[in-house]
Amino acid sequence: MQGRKHVILGQTEYVCDSSSFLLSSIDVPAQSQIVEASETTPLLVMFLRFDMPMVRDVLTQEDLPEAEAHSDRQGLAVGETTPGLLEACQRLLNLVDTPEDIPFLSPLIQREIIYRLLKTPQASRLRSIATSGDLVQRTARAISWLRGNFTKPLSIEELANTARMGVSTLHHQFRALTSMSPLQYQKMLRLQTARERMLMDGLDATTAAYEVGYESISQFSREYSRCFGLPPIRDIRALKSNGLITEARVG
Repeated sequence: MQGRKHVILGQTEYVCDSSSFLLSSIDVPAQSQIVEASETTPLLVMFLRFDMPMVRDVLTQEDLPEAEAHSDRQGLAVGETTPGLLEACQRLLNLVDTPEDIPFLSPLIQREIIYRLLKTPQASRLRSIATSGDLVQRTARAISWLRGNFTKPLSIEELANTARMGVSTLHHQFRALTSMSPLQYQKMLRLQTARERMLMDGLDATTAAYEVGYESISQFSREYSRCFGLPPIRDIRALKSNGLITEARVG
């Protein structure tokens, strides 16, 4: 709604500003950096987690045209915010001033927001999220397990069993949705968490590396440098000296 940030997932960069919305179908370890904000005009973003039964109900009851399907199945997509969508979001935020109205009006406004999104070119993505098949749900189960256990050693076979699918199927579905393999996903979660802990909590590189599951500090330093362009300590110093604001995850 205000300000600008860049979101990077794999090799794809998304630009999010006051004229756009970001639709995320699954929890992905994307990197994001705020590139336009100030004390007088700070970044202003609203996050809304959709109730999928509500989305499916809107899909079945409203007379909405079928949107053109996207061949790209990545977990993130950026769309252009319409005046109607922005007005509905503003009304939802205004309910903070009248909390007694929230139980009745919030579901109605959220339903309108879903309707407004379904009238944008990203409608097919939202439809896909709400009506996704069994394989996508199983992949989401694997992603959820990884996010809760990324500090532990990863066994692809055990992860596939958790998702109740074969190893090759898991790899295919995982890469289609996140642009990375399960091992790369785990590595990104570890590196982003370590970076956040060093930047926000003042941990040294060795402590941060062990905390996120690394057993070799040299391996941590190599992978960190490949991911962020600088060794851990130099990267954190550069972020602090330049006043850059980074966000560890999008989801």
